[in-house]
Parts: sequence; C-alpha cells; structure tokens
Amino acid sequence: MNGHVKSMSFQQFMESATTLLSLLLIMAVDSTKTVAASRNQQCGNALLQTLKLTRLVRKESTDLIKTYKLYQGEMSDLFCEGSVNNIPDPSISGLDPSEKIVSIYTNLQMFIPHFKRVYEQQTDLQLPTSPLLTELTNVSLRSRNLALLIKTFYQSLFPNLPVPEPAGGPTTLPLPQNVFQQKVYGCVVLKTYKKFLLDVSKVLNNIKGTVCRRRIQMNALFF
Repeated sequence: MNGHVKSMSFQQFMESATTLLSLLLIMAVDSTKTVAASRNQQCGNALLQTLKLTRLVRKESTDLIKTYKLYQGEMSDLFCEGSVNNIPDPSISGLDPSEKIVSIYTNLQMFIPHFKRVYEQQTDLQLPTSPLLTELTNVSLRSRNLALLIKTFYQSLFPNLPVPEPAGGPTTLPLPQNVFQQKVYGCVVLKTYKKFLLDVSKVLNNIKGTVCRRRIQMNALFF
C-alpha cells in the first residue's frame, strides 16, 4: 500500500512538473513573440517617422530653390546650371541596407556645413527679413533632425552595430568667392541636396518593403 501511494505521488509529481514545464515554455514563446513584435513595431515606427520627415524636407527644399532663384536677381536660372567642386555626392552608396543607411547619414552630415556657408553668404546679400534666410534656416534645422532620425532608425535595425561617424576630417568648403560665385554655389548646393533627398526616399521605401517585412516573416517562421 505504501509503495502504491508512493508510486501515485511520484506520478502526480511528474504530471505536475510536466504541466509546469509546458506552461513555462508557452510563456517563454509568448514573451519572445512579444519582444519580436515590439522590435518589428519599432522598425516600422522609426521608418515611418524618417520617411515623413524626408518627404517634408524634400518639399521644403523644392520650395527653397524657387525662393532662392527669386532673390538672386537676373540670370537666376543660370546659377543652378553651374558647376561647383567639393559638394557632397548626392548618390547613396552601399550594397546592403546597413551600408545604405550609413551612407545617408554620412551625406547628411556633410551637407549641413554647406547649408551654413550658403546662409552666411546670403546674409550678406539679403535683407535680415528676407524669407530666403528663414527658409534656409528651416531646411538646415530639419536636415539635422533627419540625421538624428536616420541614426535612431539605424540603431533600431542594427542594435549591435555602432553608428559610423563621417570620416576624413571637416567638410571641405569653398574658398572666398565673389558674388556671382556665391550665387552659383548656393543654388548648386540646394539642387544637389534636393536630388539626394529623392534618392533617400527611394532607399527608405525599398527598406520599408524588405527589411521590416522580412523581420516579421522570419519571426512568423520561428513562432
């Protein structure tokens, strides 16, 4: 009798242990699913914010070019057709998403000093109340915010990878220029930046359709 009781007690203990283990496994899987879903949501949210700001800056840069031409006087259309050295390349380099995002971030950091130089030059050419100066300031500030969002998005996708900072020292800015050269320089910088933002939108849209979606599909396969 005692042996039978002991046998029943052991069996009940094993059944309880098995049930508890099953519950713990279910909880672990649910927890992993929750973490995965949270990461996918972070990926989507960060990308959505970045895309929205990119589109806004692109629209404002388009308006800025129109305002810039309006305040440059005669031959304003010809200024944008000029050629200027040492302006950041608008093309985005890299083969995989991480390299492309780093390229976007690096190029944004390189454009910002050029905006500052254009603003300084136009301050000497325009009245303090000129709408051009206001629009230049707005685009420059939003570009800084965009760089921060790109950095945040990169960190959400690749939390174990450091964000590379631009290498090669300070951005090369033009030497002292006459008024005509300043007007050409400013318009070429803005036109090049607008093209760069168009490429940024294309890259981010491609990432939206591949990287975040692929993470969701991979999690679905495992869980």
